[in-house]
Amino acid sequence: MLAAMTEQTETRKQRAARRAGEFPPAPEALPVPVLDSHTHLDITVSEYGVPQVSAESEPGSRANGGSSGGPADDPVGAAIGVAAGVGVDRLVQVGVDVESSRWGADVAERYGAVLATVALHPNEAPRLADLDEALREIESLAARDRVRGVGETGMDFFRTGDEGRAAQEKSFRAHIAIAKRYGKALVIHDRDAHAEVLRILDDEGAPDTVVMHCFSGDADFARECVRRGYLLSFAGTVTFGSAGALREAATVTPVDQLLVETDAPYLTPMPHRGRPNASYLIPLTVRFLAATTGTDLDELCAAISATGNRAFGPW
Repeated sequence: MLAAMTEQTETRKQRAARRAGEFPPAPEALPVPVLDSHTHLDITVSEYGVPQVSAESEPGSRANGGSSGGPADDPVGAAIGVAAGVGVDRLVQVGVDVESSRWGADVAERYGAVLATVALHPNEAPRLADLDEALREIESLAARDRVRGVGETGMDFFRTGDEGRAAQEKSFRAHIAIAKRYGKALVIHDRDAHAEVLRILDDEGAPDTVVMHCFSGDADFARECVRRGYLLSFAGTVTFGSAGALREAATVTPVDQLLVETDAPYLTPMPHRGRPNASYLIPLTVRFLAATTGTDLDELCAAISATGNRAFGPW
């Protein structure tokens, strides 16, 4: 009876925390540093602020780009420092429109722990009055040194209907060309569009580095991506109880083609699903993947780190 009451009290506390937008507690630090291959610092900081965790994770750690301010006057530096405190020492800030892409490119020049990618999100492309002009803006940003990827781009059949797919495809093909022209990684958003994404990549010829962001396919689709040499980036969704197909996909992905991400502030890993996500929660997903794939934790961390450097270049 007491155990049941305690569990109910804990559940109420968790629900209250979600409603309040509270960040979960910091997990145990990883033994070997890794990167967060896909995060949205701009959204996380503006909507939820900075995680308040232990003192050793405060700004001033080795990854915060030398900023000495606190969370109030430098929330981005503070968020980077919190992540570094648990062994997530590099972040890839991802653009979804011209404004966020420009913001990310500027942040990457300010903080040594951050690299950027730039793009128009697939769901953004059909909304634009002048898609060609927006693509020109993205291309100009892609030329910058601290911008190491073009994405997230791709196809999304979940949120965009038939009427928007021509614009999505035009935008996707243009992003592929930009990535190849500047020698940058291509970061793919693929939602309910596996076959179309592969078809267009095959048509255009993929860049040397393709990252399947927030991989959402099954083991068969994973094998197709692996065969093409693509990198599969797993988010907190792989920890969800309903994600058996994703776990199977992870087990058929070679360790040197695997990345991990938050897509923060979204897709928070278990046991904190529904609460705000941030890069400091990466250790939960990494440990889960190590257990799922039967890979030694140190080995997996080292492989993720090496693959991230191979995909995006040195920080």
